[in-house]
Amino acid sequence: MANQKNLKKADQYNDENHNYLRYWDNRKYENQAEVIAINKLLSGKHFKLAVDLGGGYGRLSTVLAEYSDKVVLSEPSSQQLDIAKKYLKDFPSIERKIMQADNLEFPTGSVDLLAMVRVMHHLPEPSVELAEISRVLSKDGYAIIEVANYAHFLNRIRLFVKGKKLPTTPVDIRSKEHRNQNEIPFVNHNPRTVIWQFDQAGLIVERVLSVSNLRHRIFKSILPMSALLFLEKVLQQPLSGTYFGPSIFFLLCKK
Repeated sequence: MANQKNLKKADQYNDENHNYLRYWDNRKYENQAEVIAINKLLSGKHFKLAVDLGGGYGRLSTVLAEYSDKVVLSEPSSQQLDIAKKYLKDFPSIERKIMQADNLEFPTGSVDLLAMVRVMHHLPEPSVELAEISRVLSKDGYAIIEVANYAHFLNRIRLFVKGKKLPTTPVDIRSKEHRNQNEIPFVNHNPRTVIWQFDQAGLIVERVLSVSNLRHRIFKSILPMSALLFLEKVLQQPLSGTYFGPSIFFLLCKK
């Protein structure tokens, strides 16, 4: 019964009306901001085996391939893997596997690098997935985990104005309509809670980056792309300690 429930996690991405490749057409800044973050975190490193966990059609698998001999795109949606077959046609070192994040089909300690980007926002309770990541990660391996950040600067201002405290538990940001339709979960996390969850899974935070810091429509409407990306590159590390941006990237290793 639990396995059947887990299979529903990819339903949205198997819908013919949902093309995740097209979703990124107008999100060049967000995409490049994430590429910048991964390059910062992996600079000077090289790995035998990397896993792009929940990597969709392989958008970031190609970046991981620059740092790894082999990349496995691990994705629960068959539709995304079908799109990936074409998208990754020039990357023979990237293998595609259908797989759930809470049941990774890799031997214990066999993965040198694992990236999980834009997946945590579908995991209100990620303990099982984090335990699996810790299990498959090699002794000297690294994990990059991105977290949708409810503690970002604008939210903190909104909560302050309302006299409310920052919640420690995940916040469901779906519309009422989508909640009624029982769609895939979509939550934002408190980074401090997630750090505790990493620790419980046996993972230690080695480095943090604040990402997509200028995603607000005001910045995107007045600044050219070149300026947005220049500032993004400069700001990711200095703003990391304040969890400023809507997306936080963690570089983790095993205890």
